[in-house]
Amino acid sequence: MSILALVIIASLLTLSFAAMNFAKVKKLDEGTEEMVEIASAIRIGANAFINYEYKVLLIVTICVFAVLTVLVSFHTAIAFIIGAVMSAIAGYVGMKIATYANVRVANEARVTKKLGNTLKIAFRGGSVMGLCVGGLALLGLFLVYIIFGIGYKMLEPESIVLVSNWLGVEFIPFPMVLSGYALGCSLIAMFNRVGGGIYTKAADMGADLVGKVEAHIPEDDPRNPATIADNVGDNVGDVAGLGSDLLESYVGAITAAVILGFYLFLTSEYTGGVMTGGLITTSLLPKLFLFPLVFAAGGLIACVIGIASLLIKKLSDDPHRELNGSTWLSAGLTIVFGFFITYILFKGEDLSGVGFKLGFVSPWLASAVGVVAGIVIGIIAEYYTSYDYKPTRQIAAASEEGAALTITQGLGLGMKSCMAPLIVLGAAIAISYYVSGMYGVAMAAVGMLSFVSAIVSVDTYGPISDNAGGIAEMSKLDPEVRQITDKLDSVGNTTAAIGKGFAIGSAALAALSLMVSYLYSYNDPSTELILNIIEPLTLVGLLCGAALPFMFSGMLIEAVAKAARRMVEEVRRQFREIPGILDGTAKPDYKTCIEISSQGALKEMKFPSLLAIVVPVACGFLFGPAFVGGLLMGSTASAVMLAIFTGNAGGAWDNAKKYIETGALEGQRKGSTAHDAAVVGDTVGDPLKDTVGPSLDIFIKIMSVVSLVAISIFSKYNLLDFLTSLFSK
Repeated sequence: MSILALVIIASLLTLSFAAMNFAKVKKLDEGTEEMVEIASAIRIGANAFINYEYKVLLIVTICVFAVLTVLVSFHTAIAFIIGAVMSAIAGYVGMKIATYANVRVANEARVTKKLGNTLKIAFRGGSVMGLCVGGLALLGLFLVYIIFGIGYKMLEPESIVLVSNWLGVEFIPFPMVLSGYALGCSLIAMFNRVGGGIYTKAADMGADLVGKVEAHIPEDDPRNPATIADNVGDNVGDVAGLGSDLLESYVGAITAAVILGFYLFLTSEYTGGVMTGGLITTSLLPKLFLFPLVFAAGGLIACVIGIASLLIKKLSDDPHRELNGSTWLSAGLTIVFGFFITYILFKGEDLSGVGFKLGFVSPWLASAVGVVAGIVIGIIAEYYTSYDYKPTRQIAAASEEGAALTITQGLGLGMKSCMAPLIVLGAAIAISYYVSGMYGVAMAAVGMLSFVSAIVSVDTYGPISDNAGGIAEMSKLDPEVRQITDKLDSVGNTTAAIGKGFAIGSAALAALSLMVSYLYSYNDPSTELILNIIEPLTLVGLLCGAALPFMFSGMLIEAVAKAARRMVEEVRRQFREIPGILDGTAKPDYKTCIEISSQGALKEMKFPSLLAIVVPVACGFLFGPAFVGGLLMGSTASAVMLAIFTGNAGGAWDNAKKYIETGALEGQRKGSTAHDAAVVGDTVGDPLKDTVGPSLDIFIKIMSVVSLVAISIFSKYNLLDFLTSLFSK
């Protein structure tokens, strides 16, 4: 257990580095008086929204805590609170640093006129979010291990048995506690992603459709009443939501591997239905539980080095190369550190009982496959979304023929982009399963997100740069400043698509691992593990599950459309009733637009967010575990496709618009007919890439975790079994 110290060391090192970067950003000059005023308005709006959102979340969290305490166990409920607190802190800290960094990035561009210097400030701000995601996730897991694993001795071999609560519900204590922790992270992530996504896209669509398309004023022009709300949305949706989202993905991957280790031990007690005394030795057992956590700690240290490497050197004017260099260094060091960790833990152990076909290197190889698969999926996302490549340029060219062809071309791109990542994902599953069994598949998910701090740092830098551009425009700074921030923002759109690829890829792997744990949890360990999809009840569940992500996505798009419609009406009203806005003699009413986005997001986020919790539990109590097993399979498969499609199509539409704005398309610039068509395409893509896509990976994991927590109850008490028992008498 001494190696567990590496986890707390990595966590504290990471959080200390984050605190240092926060302080360094805060010390920088904010710029002119007008810049300070605009940044303050954005900060106030972001604080007001997240504070109110967290009040709503507090009520939901207390209700779930009470349900878990009564129906499962008090330990599980406490772990749930720890997970919720860690996820909420990550989102809040990320939002705070983004609202401090945005104006300082704009000022750096104003003072130095150097892309490299400006990139460094934006990345330092983003690194605070990235480091907090990894550090807080591991800190929470460490607390769960110390409090429950060691303090309550739940990691002892004699504690890995089925226990019963007062309802007669049976479960293994530590996997249930870990599930509670993951559920806490997932719940906060879902609300932050959905609420923030609705907020930011309602404001963004309203600002674009009326400001750019109808009034033909520049993006983030201070005359646009929705522009402050748009910039607030970047912070609450693309930063706070992103942080909670990736923390949840990271935790989900680690807990899936640990929980699977428990069930492997339990089932190793049986060979051919006969009790054998166990194939996993007592010395190997704790190492299986610790390996995912310690591997992630090694990845976190690698990220600290990778992030620091970018911050301490002189940067070129190629942000894409610099950001990729930091990410790939983090990934490479993660693989190297992971090898030594695997060697220390598993060298000399008898691994025949866990299906490690290549000895001690098996779990490391599975993890490395996950790292490589994540990078390849990211490269594919970059190809389909960056305007450096043909697919996005084709969308830009289609814009010359009008908005209809822009949208058609983007839809085709998004659909085609699903195939290649799924081939990579399938190969990763097959290879990791071959070398290490299902434990290897779970470790591939851990590997894919083991350098999450680097991924989130690069991802968060994008909305910070976007906000900096907005502040530069509203403050009427030199056009060269906006050119610098636009270049950073364009790269940020691509890095965001890459981050979403990592999130959904790891979600698919983690959901598969949780699915296996789900099956283990209600089947007798001595029986063969099978979910028969030809069985009518399971097949119906699979079909319903496949439709569920579409229903969820449709609800989110409708929610954004409702709020955006109100925003459009308000912006038009102000242009109509306050004529001095467009000639600059009167100030628009920013506050009303902020209120419209806030009210719309808070009103519309509740039902979609609760859908992932309510549906599997309700179906379980009605139809039993086989139906829910099918539900999970169907929803995972269709959600992965939808998430890739929406993320890549939306990113490509956005960058096609930016490609036209650079003047690369002959005869077309801002305000041209092709640009208007591209703005429409970008607006269609906004709720897809920033609301629907990022929420789907949380959706499938929260369904899996909720089902894993509730299976102990509804496998014993469900309406179908009750009715069957009545008719069989």
